[in-house]
Amino acid sequence: MVYKKWLAAAALGGVLIAGGDALAQTKWDLPGAYPAGNFHTKNLVQFAEDVKKLSGGKLEITVHPGASLFKAPEIKRAVQTGQVQIGEVLMVNVENEIPVFGADGVPFLATSFDAAYKLWQAQKPVIEKKLAEQGMTALYAVAWPPQGIYAKKDINKVEDLKGTKWRAYSPATSRIAELVQAQPVTIQQAELAQALATGVVDTFMTSGSTGRDSKVWESLTHYYDTQAWLPKNLVFVNNDAFKKLDAATQKALKDAAVEAEKRGWEMAKVETESAKADLAKNGMKVLAPSPELKAGLEKVGATMIEEWTKKAGPDGKAIIDAFRK
Repeated sequence: MVYKKWLAAAALGGVLIAGGDALAQTKWDLPGAYPAGNFHTKNLVQFAEDVKKLSGGKLEITVHPGASLFKAPEIKRAVQTGQVQIGEVLMVNVENEIPVFGADGVPFLATSFDAAYKLWQAQKPVIEKKLAEQGMTALYAVAWPPQGIYAKKDINKVEDLKGTKWRAYSPATSRIAELVQAQPVTIQQAELAQALATGVVDTFMTSGSTGRDSKVWESLTHYYDTQAWLPKNLVFVNNDAFKKLDAATQKALKDAAVEAEKRGWEMAKVETESAKADLAKNGMKVLAPSPELKAGLEKVGATMIEEWTKKAGPDGKAIIDAFRK
């Protein structure tokens, strides 16, 4: 009778019996903010599969895409408080709380994949320190394709953005709206398609990938490939949950993260070209910015780099200095 009770308890506790040995299996939930078809989410799913394989089935991670478990702004807090063990956030979404997370959302600071990766190397030690103070650890980061302007009219200079209803999803995108005299409206990615359909927003800056996910061609007509910045998604883990894993499983998680970062950056490069092609295929005008528009945006960028460096303090200056070496 005692033995039967032990078996029942073992089953409820997630203990698998194999060859007479007890093998504890741990299950984690990973909330993400982007659709299942988005390349970031596909990379998360592959990461989870790699973790399961490398850990010999000891750690199983379930990915919850499309803000289905937590909304985008809630994910960091959910990991921090232990509601979930691991999560993915767009780093600029955390900028109001921790300014250094916003470095890769500053326009015209890093405008290519090589520059964005160099910026990540400059950010990483500071990000790791800030997360450690809150009981978390960074696992890996992957860039989005470069950001461009979506509109339903010609945008030949920054003055053409004045008065437009501008989608904002971060402090930086809100500040851009102020500087070009647009009307900022806070809309997260999961809500973008509806906001476009109902006319809540009619201009914004984001990647070709997000534009494709949201089928922007149903509401807008122009995409200007300004390559203003390359924001990054960060995958991070709750330290208490991590410490409960045995050493081999911890190594499996970290090894899978290294591969996910490499794979994700390559996926982003492929995504950049395929997304632009899909925008054009669906009838959008995919255009290079005019010299006047580019010059105006670079002035906006210069202002914002100066403002961000002051706001982020010594840590921000350290990131910029390391990036510019």
